[in-house]
Amino acid sequence: MIRDASIADLPAVAALYGREVVGGTASFEMDPPSLAEMTRRFEAVRRHDLPWLVAEIDGTFAGYAYLSPFRPRPAYRYGVEGSIYVDDAERGRGVGRALLTALIERARAMGLRHIMGAISDSTTSEASISLHHALGFRDAGVYRQVGWKFDRWLDVTLVQLDLSPDGHPPRTPGLDLTGGLA
Repeated sequence: MIRDASIADLPAVAALYGREVVGGTASFEMDPPSLAEMTRRFEAVRRHDLPWLVAEIDGTFAGYAYLSPFRPRPAYRYGVEGSIYVDDAERGRGVGRALLTALIERARAMGLRHIMGAISDSTTSEASISLHHALGFRDAGVYRQVGWKFDRWLDVTLVQLDLSPDGHPPRTPGLDLTGGLA
């Protein structure tokens, strides 16, 4: 089940993200953010009326995903960046696909133009890269050896989904970027 996240979900969100910070390469942070910091990030995303979603399997938290503004300049107001985190125990069960599909549907309904993804550690993130490709994302480049974590250099693979490939002018005003980025 995919649903909108609430403040009550943030302890589980912070715990999952904290495990990724400490033991994984999906984040280049080195110290897990506090619950207060994760709450601040959640509220920043919601201030932009962007989705922050939670996945549950049999009523148990399985992962989360959200969209955030791509860049702070006004011309970028039709682009967002997607972030997805799935609990290790739930990987391979379609949670990531369900979350990413829901983000795409929400972004399209908002009249946005692009969803960008930055997938860390290209050498061990084949499943994430393949998922994005399967849902229509195209390669947009690679930042090579830009992160140093766990005593090695890490790449970041950039992907992009064009939600309006016909190129028509925007039908909505886009994101209000005056409130700052998440």
